[in-house]
Amino acid sequence: MNLGVKYAGLELKNPLLLAAGPLSRSSDTMIRALDAGFGAVVTETIVNEIRPNVKPRLVRRANGMQNIGLYSEFSLEEWEVEIDKVKEYGGTVIANILAHTPSELAYVARMVEKFGADAIELGVSSPHGEGLEVLTSDSEKVFRFTGAVVEAVNIPVTVKMSPNVTNMAKVANAAERAGAMGISAIDTVRSIIGVDIDNQKALLPTFGGYSGSPIRPIGLAAVATIAQAVKTDVSGIGGVEDYKSVLEYIMLGASSVQMLTHIILNGWETAASILEGLQRWMEKSGVENMDELKGTALSSLHSFEEIQMESCTSMVVSECRSPDCERCITGCMYDAISCTAGVYSVDKSECTGCGLCVSNCPDKCFKLEW
Repeated sequence: MNLGVKYAGLELKNPLLLAAGPLSRSSDTMIRALDAGFGAVVTETIVNEIRPNVKPRLVRRANGMQNIGLYSEFSLEEWEVEIDKVKEYGGTVIANILAHTPSELAYVARMVEKFGADAIELGVSSPHGEGLEVLTSDSEKVFRFTGAVVEAVNIPVTVKMSPNVTNMAKVANAAERAGAMGISAIDTVRSIIGVDIDNQKALLPTFGGYSGSPIRPIGLAAVATIAQAVKTDVSGIGGVEDYKSVLEYIMLGASSVQMLTHIILNGWETAASILEGLQRWMEKSGVENMDELKGTALSSLHSFEEIQMESCTSMVVSECRSPDCERCITGCMYDAISCTAGVYSVDKSECTGCGLCVSNCPDKCFKLEW
């Protein structure tokens, strides 16, 4: 089974990339990612003028995390050493960069190319900080910024997309027209993770970026939207936590995936388990390479107008193994599911075919019947 992929002109040994963030802050952490099995690393955001990060800046709740850190604390010049060390180790480095004008962004791009970066990711989608999220909401600005960088360097340029936009396809198209060879989506989601109700204060002092498994449905929708709108490669980001997450993104059109939060919360060994899971699934399914899977689920998506309004109802297909669960009964808004003497049944005259019971049942006791 071959896990190798091509993304934005880069040949990668597998589709797993370490996303830009705290774990890609230095050569030491990026090399650790390579040892863990990642096919490439994306640096923490590199800027021309640094500023200290606030403290504290990270808060976890369940499987999600809010981050109000802005970008790398290394100067632009210091990144020459960090990138060089990773390249000497044999790693593929995508430099995530940020600036406020096209000319400044082009300057930073030329510098990281000189330092040895294999590709560039324009980190113009942060949901916090100095109002930078406005940039990825404006397709014409994305076109100008991307075009300036593409003209300035001879390595692949990719653009990171924000979920905080009204027309993802339009922005992606602008990046492609400007010469981007890849689009990564999504950046973190603008958030306030919670409030300390006893002290009546937000858990962090400003709006930040929310990441982790809860945002995966948003990331999947973004990747599908982009893959349907442009021909350039897509890297899926948001809530990757296991091999199934990777397959979901690939099947919706991604060439690669990026992950970070799950590694922070659960450890580096997660990467190896994901790659092993991919290998096992591919062997079981008779899939020889990742290209066979790319975009295979897109044909199952339709506009509302295209969906056929066929009648269906739920039916019980197996005996319940969790009699004290009753999630199906509690969750049935139409009171169509009942249980008598431990036997579950569906009243088809009341069932509307909403489908919730199919996914709500941990024992997979239901299916829809047309």
